[in-house]
Order: sequence, then structure tokens, then C-alpha cells
Amino acid sequence: MATQIGIAKKDREAIAKQLSKLLADTYSLYLKTHSFHWNVTGPQFNSLHNMFETQYNELWLAADEVAERIRTLDVFAPGSYSQFGKLTSIKEEPGVPDWKAMVGQLVDGHEIAAATARGAIKVADKAGDEGTADMLTGRLKEHEKTAWMLRSLLQ
Repeated sequence: MATQIGIAKKDREAIAKQLSKLLADTYSLYLKTHSFHWNVTGPQFNSLHNMFETQYNELWLAADEVAERIRTLDVFAPGSYSQFGKLTSIKEEPGVPDWKAMVGQLVDGHEIAAATARGAIKVADKAGDEGTADMLTGRLKEHEKTAWMLRSLLQ
């Protein structure tokens, strides 16, 4: 059965391409945040450990929301490490940095995801896809707020 939601197939595919980048950024940021939750040390261990847990749980739910929006557009969502590795702009952390570097990397990651969401909003708006633009606006606000909160720890 063909998808008839008022958005042309080529536009749905273009939007899904942008959403796939955000999904990859979200999942990569989820993995990094979860790793930092497990491995953080230092004088702020307890507060960072708990904050990272809150953040990775939020990112886990966000990844599902983004992937399901891709499927709503009748496009298959990427779902493998290799696909995410090709799509994400977030750099992998192969080691265990100190807590300040962890926080700095998460600031960078949330800012990257915010920029990805902002670019996807433009594509969704151009196609008249208010549902995707609305979801993306929420994601954008969440990434910007989290980046601000993390950045505040470093000042």
C-alpha cells in the first residue's frame, strides 16, 4: 500500500536522509555518553555519573523517535554500526579521557547534533513536513539545552 501523507516520495526520501544523519549522531552520542557514564572518575564522579545516565537514557528514547519518524516517511532507518559510522559527524572516543575532556566532547557532540537537526528542519520545512519539523525542533532544543548545561560545568 502506497504512503499517501501529502509529501512526495522524493521529498520523503530527502527528509529521511537528513533524519538518518541525526539518528547516527544521536546513537553515536548515546554510545559515548554511556561509555563516559561507566568510566568517569574524579571529584565530580557522583554528579557526572548520574547526569550522564539521565542523558544517555534521553538519547536512547530520542533515537527511537527519530528512527520511527523515518519509518513514518516510508523509508528504512539505518541500524548498524557501519551505517552510523558513515553518517555521523561525531568523533568516536577510543580511550578514556578525564572528566573535563568527557564533558567537552559531549558539548561538542550535542552541538553537532543540534546543527544536524537544524539542517534537517530546513529540508522538512521546504517539503511542508510539519510533523518532522516539529519533532526536530524538540530535538534541537534538547541538544542545545544539554550542551549549555554541560558547557556550564567547564566555566
